[in-house]
Amino acid sequence: MAQDDTAQQLKPASSSMASTPATALWYVAPRECALNTETLPEPGAQDCLVRTLWSGISRGTERLVFEGRVPGCEHERMRAPFQQGSFPFPIKYGYCAVGVVEAGPSHLRGETVFCLYPHQDRFIAPADRLTRVPGNVPARRAILAANMETALNAHWDAGSGPADRIVVVGGGVIGLLVAWLAARLPGAEVTLVDIDEGREVLAQRLGFGFAGPDAAPADADTVFHASASAAGLETAIACAGIEGRIVELSWYGEGSVAAPLGGAFHSRRLQLASSQVGRISPSRRPRWDHARRAEAAMALLADDRLDALITEEIAFFEAALRLPAILSPSWPGLTAALRY
Repeated sequence: MAQDDTAQQLKPASSSMASTPATALWYVAPRECALNTETLPEPGAQDCLVRTLWSGISRGTERLVFEGRVPGCEHERMRAPFQQGSFPFPIKYGYCAVGVVEAGPSHLRGETVFCLYPHQDRFIAPADRLTRVPGNVPARRAILAANMETALNAHWDAGSGPADRIVVVGGGVIGLLVAWLAARLPGAEVTLVDIDEGREVLAQRLGFGFAGPDAAPADADTVFHASASAAGLETAIACAGIEGRIVELSWYGEGSVAAPLGGAFHSRRLQLASSQVGRISPSRRPRWDHARRAEAAMALLADDRLDALITEEIAFFEAALRLPAILSPSWPGLTAALRY
């Protein structure tokens, strides 16, 4: 999900930058996108010119945008930090860009940085909106930083702890990162539940268990739901132990989902809570801001095994042609990386 921030307003272009073009991906109609050229604005003293190396397709959110399924009541809250255009279309949307600072404050020139910026080959952003990519995190893997922030925030919302029995329902990128973080807790018993048996190999590689819905563990201390389906939510509720907590990470857009709150839901005193990355969890909010959380998420990406979450690479100039397949419900991959 995108950060719940307003778009940065950049200064108007002047003659020194007016001839500097950029190419950006726009969602222009339901299930249709295009590469459009634009002129970069004149940077301010604390702005940076970034040449993009990679950007990531945040498949859950961007599929809803691509299909025009962002509810009208969420149009403002769903704005990406540097979004242009308005929901539903046309709109320049995205938040997983990694590039090199070509111009700007001296302490950032030449640095590889992450920014919550749409898919664009060059862009200008304030220096304080950039997160340095450390040397032990490859630029390609750094596109997962926004997803890692979501997973980290989810654990803060859940109150996960050592030796907990933790179940994650839904083996997409968010679910896998949540499970990977959980598996780092000492003594934690972590199981990923997914209908795709192919996820078992990846779960083993990342260091946690796997089960199909029919064999999902019971009596879990904490359950994370990230499948964006009614069946997945039903499984998540069934996995929770007495007074257990189910943390809902799925976002359904304009869709609705049946929540099975009958049966033993009340007698077991279960808790169903939402988690969304736009706001820092209340448990950390007094001490953490978005910049600190972004740096922590980036540092957590220093694990070569996480490269397995990027399952397809696309040349940026092919994005308009390739994205309809990537954003279709039947696409079997995890994250697609745009290569610039």
